[in-house]
Amino acid sequence: MAAKTKVICFANNKGGSGKSTTCSNVGYGLTQLGRKVLLIDGDMQLNLSLSLFDEDTVLGFAQGDKNLYEGIRRQDDLKDYIVHTAYENLDLIPSSTLMSSIEYELFTKWQREYILKKGIAGIVDSGEYDYILIDAPPTLGGWVMNILCASNEVIIPVEASPWGLFGLGNMFEFLDQVKQIAPDLGLGGIVITKVDTRKNYFRQTLESLKELDDVKVFDTYIRVDSGVEWSQDNNVPVMAYKKSSRSAKEYMELTKEIDSAK
Repeated sequence: MAAKTKVICFANNKGGSGKSTTCSNVGYGLTQLGRKVLLIDGDMQLNLSLSLFDEDTVLGFAQGDKNLYEGIRRQDDLKDYIVHTAYENLDLIPSSTLMSSIEYELFTKWQREYILKKGIAGIVDSGEYDYILIDAPPTLGGWVMNILCASNEVIIPVEASPWGLFGLGNMFEFLDQVKQIAPDLGLGGIVITKVDTRKNYFRQTLESLKELDDVKVFDTYIRVDSGVEWSQDNNVPVMAYKKSSRSAKEYMELTKEIDSAK
């Protein structure tokens, strides 16, 4: 019997929370634990794709037929849209800038909340991957609802800044709405990112999150580190770019926390 594939999405309606960076590094980290991982770039900004491929390659995916937008538009089996990365056991379904019009495409479909779930059903049922990780755009709407309905759980990265918690209440309200049609969706937890321990924002963010009922906050937090920016500039996960960096070690610890909950 094939092992069960766990589908996790990284979502936050506030931009700049570190969603794509967290998604790509947790994905890479899981492969270092011996897991096979498929990443799905659900955002028109292409950041998840750019964390694994150079700009020309990503634009080639975006402008061609082998991207998530085309798969959703055609309601295809998304296994045909998987591309292999340079890293063993780490694959990707790339995004497209045309994802900006995905809401319109969904509006005309029957059972539109489940298009993505149907698209990955064959991949999930095959058990080929231990994890499917989806990077959601910083919005709340039909497409993010699609992503949430296709997931077993959601992880919310929250930036440790004065505006980091802004809109989190809206995110929770949206999750409650989604649970009406996807009651098995779980909240995997909140991970605090872009932490500067010299500033009070981190303590304030942590204290505010700890006050929330029935919401797990991961023990591992991700501090500000120039290594992340350098890795992004080189289109590689920070753990592959500089394994000894502080952020690489922190993302590895976060990965172990996430994997231990499977």
